[in-house]
Amino acid sequence: MKKICKVILSIVLLVGMAACNTSANKEEAEKQESKEITIYLVRHGKTWFNTNNQVQGWSDSPLTDVGVEQAKKVGVGLKDVAFSHAFSSDLGRQRSTAQYILSENTNEIPSITELLEFREKNYGSFEGGSNDTMNLAVVETLGVEYPTESDALWDFIQETMTAEELASKIAEVDPSQTAETAQQVKERGAKAMELMMESVGDDGSNVLIVSSGGIIPLILEAIAPGEYNGEKIANCSVTVLKYKDGKYTVDVIGDTTYVE
Repeated sequence: MKKICKVILSIVLLVGMAACNTSANKEEAEKQESKEITIYLVRHGKTWFNTNNQVQGWSDSPLTDVGVEQAKKVGVGLKDVAFSHAFSSDLGRQRSTAQYILSENTNEIPSITELLEFREKNYGSFEGGSNDTMNLAVVETLGVEYPTESDALWDFIQETMTAEELASKIAEVDPSQTAETAQQVKERGAKAMELMMESVGDDGSNVLIVSSGGIIPLILEAIAPGEYNGEKIANCSVTVLKYKDGKYTVDVIGDTTYVE
């Protein structure tokens, strides 16, 4: 009889321990699922190509003095944000901007992880040439009247086409047929964010990403469809995202208050 009682007691204890472990595991899983990560997605500072109205995708040029100052101002504005992780691509303008931003931070500075997927769009044979040449090639296919002055032409394109339409049209008119399509850029942007989150894991809190003005709208469209509505992504503008339970939400797009 005593042996039977001992067996029953052992079973009860084992069931109780299993239930406790299950409950603890469930609580831990819920805790991890509910953790929120804030992502600061920043466009690089002004470069020489930006200044000279040159197409700048996978081609690169250094930050100007203005671009350096812009990056430092963003750094001052975010100096109290404790970044757990920082990312850019291998493009020097993105890396330098991230370095200048982090140099102003008052907390422990994370190393910068370079992901090629955060590169700007590839503009094919238009790379390094005049933006006007590329933009005129785009609007000439639309069958409508358009302005030819540089700034007015760019404003016209932004008012007439979405970011996806523009990327697809550039790929269509590129003589070398090597420019990336909108779909290719979106897929690459989504992959960049996936790799970023894999790197951040459960240790993340605030994440800095420095990328470029052409790909940022397409990243947003890939991870939070419908949230981007043509907002200007100026040099060193800050777009803030939240990630929780496997979903992204957008707090602000293209904020330039730090550099104004």
